[in-house]
Amino acid sequence: MANRKQSTPSPETQAEAMRIAKGTQKEGQTKEQTRLIALGIQKGIEQYKKQQKAKAREHDKLKKKIARTKASNDADNAPEVVTETIYQQSKLAWGLLVASWIGFIAYLLMPTFK
Repeated sequence: MANRKQSTPSPETQAEAMRIAKGTQKEGQTKEQTRLIALGIQKGIEQYKKQQKAKAREHDKLKKKIARTKASNDADNAPEVVTETIYQQSKLAWGLLVASWIGFIAYLLMPTFK
């Protein structure tokens, strides 16, 4: 990794890093300290962007592989395997919805009981 190409960060990334650094700036902090914090934030943003690009590449590779596999299966006229996804409603979600409505109605009727 010694030959790693050192890329210059985009002006948007630099501006965003400086904005964040200034937003978290403490009283009595020097400009140099703020600049160093901005550089750290900038490196973090760049690393995050690289990770997201790598994930996107892997996702695209997987999509292409699935498409190729499906195309080859269609070409072979092999029997297609159907997978069915069954979604089951959560009883907890419905219970919370009912409880919230009961609470709301009770809140509205509360002044009438006084």
